[in-house]
Amino acid sequence: MSRIRLVISDVDGTLVTSDKRLTDAARAAVTKLQDAGIGFTLTSSRPPVGMRLFSDALGIILPMGPFNGSSIVDPSLAVIEQHLIPADAVAKSIALLDRYGIDIWIFTNDNWYIRRDDGKYVPHEQRTIQFDPTQIDDFAPLIGKACKIVGASPDFALLERCETELQAALGDSALAVRSQDYYLDVTPPGQSKGTFVQAMSKRLEIPADAIATLGDMQNDLPMFKVSGLPIAMGNATADVKKLAKHVTRTNEQDGFAAAIDFILARNAGG
Repeated sequence: MSRIRLVISDVDGTLVTSDKRLTDAARAAVTKLQDAGIGFTLTSSRPPVGMRLFSDALGIILPMGPFNGSSIVDPSLAVIEQHLIPADAVAKSIALLDRYGIDIWIFTNDNWYIRRDDGKYVPHEQRTIQFDPTQIDDFAPLIGKACKIVGASPDFALLERCETELQAALGDSALAVRSQDYYLDVTPPGQSKGTFVQAMSKRLEIPADAIATLGDMQNDLPMFKVSGLPIAMGNATADVKKLAKHVTRTNEQDGFAAAIDFILARNAGG
């Protein structure tokens, strides 16, 4: 049993509460990790700008993995590594999401674009990432610049069906996976939260067995598969819990802080 030397956490549904609040217990837990000499960083479906408030609040000094780990940025948001969705995959994604009447957003490294401002989840995303979208009539100029596409819908079952169909249509050209029940993300091929874990393992010369990962949704599964100690939140989906080695409390019950206590106790006992 390897001693954990690095913790990589998801943000929404994991680090923060449902109302996107970073609790005192979560802050204290990260301090405990730092005091124990254990590294800590984040990977999320969020764009870089949506992660900056946590890197500042938690004193993160390691690279972070926005866009489901398909980009790597330093705590100041300077790009270390970036991948784009191939133009053909962007066009296919837009066409399929349009066919199902799903709201479409496109994120570049430093901006968020929508075609209308009345989408149900636009205000929610504005509050979440603390950044305003740019409204445009046509996505064509962004075809070669997309870091992430989001299909947003209150019809969770529709998004689940669309996830399967879109991934089949995209093949190996991009990854389609839900980051929330109401968000379907399309990100660059061959990149995921799992590749971010592997990149951090190589960068810090820490074996994957010594890395703990925390998450709650399907987009967290790739990092669970490559880390030594995958921990699922109590609010996680069943398939995420199935792949975890430990299940903590929910994000409304300071499950993140409880998971950190579990890791520290495990290290002490090992």
